[in-house]
Amino acid sequence: MITTDGNNAVASVAYRTNEVIAIYPITPSSTMAEIAGAWSGEGKKNLWGDVPTVMEMQSEAGAISTVHGALQTGALSTSFTSSQGLLLMIPVLYKLAGQLTPFVLHVAARTVATHALSIFGDHSDVMAVRQTGCALLSAASVQEAQDFALISQVASLNSRVPFIHFFDGFRTSHEINKIAPLSDDTLQQMLPQAQIDAHRARALSPDHPVIRGTSANPDTYFQSREATNPYYNATCQHVIDAMNAFAALTGREYKPFDYVGDPQAERVIVLMGSGIGTAEEVIETLNTRGEKVGVLKVRLYRPFSAGHLLSVLPQTVKSIAVLDRTKEPGSLAEPLYLDVMTALAEAYSRGERDSLPKVIGGRYGLSSKEFGPDCVMSVFRELSLSQPRPRFTVGIYDDVTGLSLPVTEEELPERASLEALFYGLGSDGSVSATKNNIKIIGNSTPMYAQGYFVYDSKKAGGLTVSHLRVSHTPIKSAYLVTQAHFVACHQWQFIDLYQMAERLRHGGIF
Repeated sequence: MITTDGNNAVASVAYRTNEVIAIYPITPSSTMAEIAGAWSGEGKKNLWGDVPTVMEMQSEAGAISTVHGALQTGALSTSFTSSQGLLLMIPVLYKLAGQLTPFVLHVAARTVATHALSIFGDHSDVMAVRQTGCALLSAASVQEAQDFALISQVASLNSRVPFIHFFDGFRTSHEINKIAPLSDDTLQQMLPQAQIDAHRARALSPDHPVIRGTSANPDTYFQSREATNPYYNATCQHVIDAMNAFAALTGREYKPFDYVGDPQAERVIVLMGSGIGTAEEVIETLNTRGEKVGVLKVRLYRPFSAGHLLSVLPQTVKSIAVLDRTKEPGSLAEPLYLDVMTALAEAYSRGERDSLPKVIGGRYGLSSKEFGPDCVMSVFRELSLSQPRPRFTVGIYDDVTGLSLPVTEEELPERASLEALFYGLGSDGSVSATKNNIKIIGNSTPMYAQGYFVYDSKKAGGLTVSHLRVSHTPIKSAYLVTQAHFVACHQWQFIDLYQMAERLRHGGIF
């Protein structure tokens, strides 16, 4: 076991399984690029005994174009990005998908600047590229981020469909947690050498000249686009095969869609990303109270397999809340809701389901807005109403359009042995010291440790709050510490500025 953050975990797999890495830094994905550059500079080798070539370009458009060029030579190539950086890659992503060129782009999902810039996390960037033809695989934790970096690489090589592997910016990319690392041996056993050889054989070469990137006219363009259908139809099965092979080697089982909760659930939440961990904790509590609730985890978002979604959804469900971590102004609803609603409506119209449950759609967590157990409880309360509101927000107070759900504080059973808060000033060493504490606990004891760090966008000179958890079991609490056993203040002036003692539980230490 190792104690690391999401960016490090993903970079470790991406570096070892590629030969050309084109980078351009953008928060919160920059760490992946920085680590890859450092490893290359130190001469660290990949699985094939070569030192990957790492090149920093002038923009994200240059980075993805370099990846495109490298792939055309038969090399294995990757990049890392977020937010506007991902949007700059859109034209080349269309080309890569259209040419059925396998590769994985790792995205720390981040808010796209609208009325204001935000460096924090949501899914507005990845939702802007869902039409490019790239598969979208969502990781919900540090462990999943590492594992899916490999699974997406295998599935892409086998399917020839490019993959975007994404995980929540900051909440997953910067969270430190204790995970089971992937060895070189596991990576080598997973990677399909025959498909790597086939990719290399498709390289542009004067020895077997082909033409790529042509200009098509109305007589052939439409037919050629439709000719890619068999590849996309097969992609979900390639992901399942990769997940099954991964489970056989590691014991960690994943599916494109997973359900957790009461098998006879009447109320179900559907979502993807880090919020899944929070929802699971709430559901465990509610199930023990006898409430028939559950959560459906979406992992493979594109291609979207309605059959696999419906196969894990309990037939007993009466009401469903689909949560999207993005906002599409002017749309009838957000993307995940529309996909789930379409899957259910088509199944009902074909007679594959006896009834059509009530389906409502909500927005949450934009720009890393806190999504805690109280938010999940609020959604389940709404689902218990005879006429739940069809559209809502949760986690904010909407005094303009009145869409927000009322939220009340909820106490879940105590899971962590220790929860602590450390208040510091950006660059005063508080965050670094807390990271060291977490890694010492995680790496030197059998305990599990989790660390998450709240900054403002100024970083240096701004308030930082380090959230630390220690537990005897794996930690999936993807929300902030609110009632700490221990609170430390590293700046005297904060005593008069911030409410710190209020976040101390009874009997705690300040």
